[in-house]
Amino acid sequence: MVCVDFTAVVKNGFAGDIDDEILSYIVNVLSSSQEDFSTGEDVFEAIGDLLMECDSNEVKVKKFCESLFKQMKKDPENTRSNNVKLLDAPVSIGESTTDNTFESANSASFWAAKPHENTMIDFEANEALANSKKDRKKEVTNDTSKPPPEAVASQSISKKDLKSENDGRNLTKDIHIEDFDLSFGENILFINTSLHLNYGRRYGFVGRNGIGKSTLLKAIANKSLMIPSHISVLIVEQEVHGDDTLIIDSVLESDKVLTDLRKKEKKYTEDGNSTALAEVFNQLELMDADSAPSRAAEILAGLGFTPQDQKRTTKEFSGGWRMRVALARALFMKPDLLLLDEPTNMLDLAAIIWLEEYLQKWASTLFFVSHDRRFLSQVASDIVYAYNRELELYKGNFDQFESTKSERMKNQQRQYEAQQQYREHIQTFIDRFRYNANRASQVQSKLKLLEKLPELKAVDEEAEVVIRFDGCEKLPAPILYLSEVSFWYNKDNPNFVNVDVNANLESRIAFVGRNGAGKTTLLKLLTGDLNPSKGFRHAHKNLKIAYFTQHHVDQLELNVCPMELIAKRYPGKKEEFYRSCLGKFGVSGNLALRQLNTLSGGQKSRVAFVLLNMQAPHFLILDEPTNHLDMETIEALADAINNYSGGVIVVSHDEYLIKKTCKEVWLCKDKGVQILEGGITEYRKLLEAELI
Repeated sequence: MVCVDFTAVVKNGFAGDIDDEILSYIVNVLSSSQEDFSTGEDVFEAIGDLLMECDSNEVKVKKFCESLFKQMKKDPENTRSNNVKLLDAPVSIGESTTDNTFESANSASFWAAKPHENTMIDFEANEALANSKKDRKKEVTNDTSKPPPEAVASQSISKKDLKSENDGRNLTKDIHIEDFDLSFGENILFINTSLHLNYGRRYGFVGRNGIGKSTLLKAIANKSLMIPSHISVLIVEQEVHGDDTLIIDSVLESDKVLTDLRKKEKKYTEDGNSTALAEVFNQLELMDADSAPSRAAEILAGLGFTPQDQKRTTKEFSGGWRMRVALARALFMKPDLLLLDEPTNMLDLAAIIWLEEYLQKWASTLFFVSHDRRFLSQVASDIVYAYNRELELYKGNFDQFESTKSERMKNQQRQYEAQQQYREHIQTFIDRFRYNANRASQVQSKLKLLEKLPELKAVDEEAEVVIRFDGCEKLPAPILYLSEVSFWYNKDNPNFVNVDVNANLESRIAFVGRNGAGKTTLLKLLTGDLNPSKGFRHAHKNLKIAYFTQHHVDQLELNVCPMELIAKRYPGKKEEFYRSCLGKFGVSGNLALRQLNTLSGGQKSRVAFVLLNMQAPHFLILDEPTNHLDMETIEALADAINNYSGGVIVVSHDEYLIKKTCKEVWLCKDKGVQILEGGITEYRKLLEAELI
C-alpha cells in the first residue's frame, strides 16, 4: 500500500472548486477506507457524490477516482514520495509483505491522516463508513456457478388465430392471451389463466409481492407470450445509458421513424431529389414532426427536468434520473401497449401528480404495476388482480375494485357454502337409499345430478401480512435534534441554512419536498453520516439509529437464502432465533429458504427490514421504504410504525403511509424546513397549484 498525499491529489484535481471542509472530509474518508478499495468504482462510490458537487461531469470524476485508486495501489518499492509519514504504531514489515492487504485494525494506525484542528470531522462516522463499505463488499458476491432462474411460459393458441396472424389479417389492437402458464425457476406463478386487454383502456395490475406481476410484464414484452405481431410493445425497466447524448435528444431519438425521416430529409435536400423530399415532408406533416421538440420538452419538464437539465448530457445524471429519461422516451414514443412496472418508485410527489394527469389522457393501451392506491385510483380504468395463480378482471378504478372484490368474494363464499349444503343433502339421500331396489332409479338420478353440478371453490383467504418491530428501551430527553444547522459542500451554495429539527421517541415525522431539495441530506445529518458545516447535532449517548434506504436492499447478497444471510450477519444463534426474527416480517416457511435472487423486490425489502430490526434501534429513519412493497405490506408497515415504541422519521412519496403514520410533515424547500399544519394534503395542494 502506498502513502498518498490525498490533500494534494484532490486539490490538484479540483483546483479552486473545493472548499477546505469538504476537502478534509474526503481526505479522512480516503485515509480510513484506503485498504477497503478494490476498484476505482469503490472510490467513486465513497466520494463521487461529494466531488460531483464541485464538478458535475461524472466521466471526469470517475476518471479521477480511477487514477486515485491506481496511485493507492502502486508497488511501494517503485514509488517515491517526498512526503514522509510517521507511523503511529510499530508495524511488522515481515507480516506486511506476506499479504498486500492489511487488516482494518492495522490500517487505522498505519497512514493515519492528521486532521486540521478547527475542522468538525466526525471520525467515528468515518470509521463507520469504512466498516460499512467493508461489510457491503463482503455481501455483494456473485455465484457464477449457479445460473439465474428463468421465466418459462406456455399458452394455448387456436388454429384460427394462428392462421389470421400468418395471413396478416389480424389487424385488431386488442390483446387476448388465452390459457397460459408462467413459472419462474421452480415457482409456478400462473396456471391456465387468461389476460384480455382492450385497446385504449388503462389496466392497473395488482397483487401480492412475489405473485409474478413483473415476470408477466417481461414475458409479454419479450414475446414469450404471443400477441399480434403488428402491436408495438414497450416496457420501461432499465435506465438510459449515460453518454454524451443530450437529455432532450435522447427522447427525440427514441422515435426511430422520426429520426429516419429527418435523415432522409437531409439526404434528399443535399441530392436535390425534390420528388422524394416532397414525400418525406408529407410523412413528417402527418406525424406532426414540428411539434416533437416541444412535446419532448413538456414530458421532461413534467418529470422534473428543468430547461437547463434538458440540455445536459445523460452521463451527468444518476441512475434514478436516467430512469426518468427512459420513462420520458416511452411516453414520447406512444407504443400500442405501454408496460410500466411501478413507475412512481423513481418519482417525487410533484412528478407523480403530473404523470397521473398525463396518463389519464393516454390514447393506447396501458398495463402497469403499481402499489400506490391514489395513483391506481387516478389512472386505472380497469384492474387486473393476480390471485391464487389466476388473473381476475375488474371494471373501474382501484376504489371500485376494492368494494367489488369484497362483494364478489362474499358472494363466492355464499354460493360455495350453499352448494356444499345441497351436495350434502343429496349425498345423504344417496347413502340412505343406495341399496334400496325401489329407489334405484332415484339414486341414479341423484348421482347424475351431482356429476353435473359445477365445481365451485371456497374463497382462499390470503395470509395476513406480518411486520413487527421490536420494542426499545426508553431514553431520557433530549434524544435527537439539530440546532441552527447549516450545511454545504460548496460554501457559496449551501444546502441548508439555520435548520432546527427536534425528534424524540414519540416522533412520527415525514420529510417531503421535490427531488434535490435535500431530504436525504437532512436524514444523513440526523444519522450523523454528515456533519453540520455550522451549528450542531445532538444525539443521546446511548441512541441507536437504524437507517433504511433502497441502496441497502440492492446490496443484499443474492446467492444465499434469508436464513443464511442473517446467520452470517449475526452468527452463533440457534435456528429458532433466526426463524423468529424472519417471521416478524412475514419471511417464513419456504420463503426463508429460497435464494434472494428468486425473491421479488418487496420480499427483499422485508429481509432488509429484518436486518434493520436486529440492530435493536431506538430510532427508525426510513428513506422511501414503500418502494416495491405491495399494498398489504404497506398497510402492515404502517401498523408496525404506529405500534413501534421508538421514534420514526420517513421520507416517502406514498401519501397513504404518511397520512396513516405521521403526526408532523416537514417541507424541505429554499434551503430550510418548515412544518405543514395541513400535513400531506396541504403539500399536495401546493404542488397541484404549481402545475396549473
